[in-house]
Amino acid sequence: MTILKKILLLGGSRYLLPVIKSAHELGLYVITCDYLPDNIAHKYSDEYVNVSIIDKEAVLEVAEKLKIDGIMSFATDPGVVTAAYVAEQMGLPSVGSYAAVSILQNKGKFRKFLTENGFNVPLAKSYKDIGLALKDKNLFKWPIIIKPTDSAGSKGVKKVESFEQMKSAIEYALSYSHNDEFIIEEFIEKKEFSSDSDSFSVNGELKFVSFSSQQFDVNAVNPYTPSAYSWPSSICKENQNVLFNELQRLIKLLGLGTSIYNIEVRESMECIPYIMEVSPRGGGNRLAEMLRYATGVDLIKGAVKAAIGENVEHIEQKDFNGHWAEVILHSDKPGVYAGLEISAEINSNVIEKDLWLKEGTFVGGFEGANEAIGTLVLKFEDNSKLTRIMNNVDDYIKVKVI
Repeated sequence: MTILKKILLLGGSRYLLPVIKSAHELGLYVITCDYLPDNIAHKYSDEYVNVSIIDKEAVLEVAEKLKIDGIMSFATDPGVVTAAYVAEQMGLPSVGSYAAVSILQNKGKFRKFLTENGFNVPLAKSYKDIGLALKDKNLFKWPIIIKPTDSAGSKGVKKVESFEQMKSAIEYALSYSHNDEFIIEEFIEKKEFSSDSDSFSVNGELKFVSFSSQQFDVNAVNPYTPSAYSWPSSICKENQNVLFNELQRLIKLLGLGTSIYNIEVRESMECIPYIMEVSPRGGGNRLAEMLRYATGVDLIKGAVKAAIGENVEHIEQKDFNGHWAEVILHSDKPGVYAGLEISAEINSNVIEKDLWLKEGTFVGGFEGANEAIGTLVLKFEDNSKLTRIMNNVDDYIKVKVI
């Protein structure tokens, strides 16, 4: 009787579904773990364990009991540090040390690391005391961004224009923080679009790097929750090359090995490239799936193989086969979802429509990525039509809410 290798996946969101599918295709036994038994991913795994993924010791106890062969947190920020901790304690494959991963996963530690190692970085400082933060009001140039040091999905993020707004923005950030810590940093006004996309390293060498054009809905409850992506990126080729080299330098400095990464970067109005976030996990919003559509490179399968210590040989840089976009379907206001309308003009461009809710379901006002209704995958033959559609997306794609 063949004994299957076991992989423990932290979290239970729908973004785990393609990971579970790839793991099963590789012949693995899949265990999912979180404290929400009704999460959709648990319906597709071979086993579910009800344990909070931010409780490192509890997850370690489960992992040792189940004798797992690999552990991964995909599209779930709170589980990334736990996965690194468990892997280190059990001697399992990991992108790097628990200490290195902890730097990447804490915005304050990450900004400090970037500063100390000569990267382009906005002035930033982390706090646990609201009073101390308010006393530092003259330390920063306005506007500033206030956010939790440990949250994802744009939760708890506020752009602050004046001192009078600081206290409420800090309280909002802390409401989404697991470690009761927040960061204040100077706001870097972006040139055209920022980028949020996935990349991959093998044995410390960047093998696949991608940059996107990330868009936001200014009318949503949280205007910092991404609402659409397109590829290729608006960031100039020169700065893409700079960012590639700086990301490679970062990986070397932290001693990272083989992993998928969700990477956020931006180009300032002065054309200065900045690394904003690097997390050793697949991104949410189906980014790795979009890259598989656009390039044929399967980062998800690579991530699964890396988690169980198998050689990853199929990851290589490839050009985009067309111009691609993903629209995150959502409502700008709370209400009851009443259907989706897509303009006939873009019917031929729709490659996939993935709706997650039935009509008649209550939806929120898009305060975070968890309030998305579904996604649309679009392909265009030229950038001019993609740009025209994406700049006026509400004219072509309408989510009806009553």
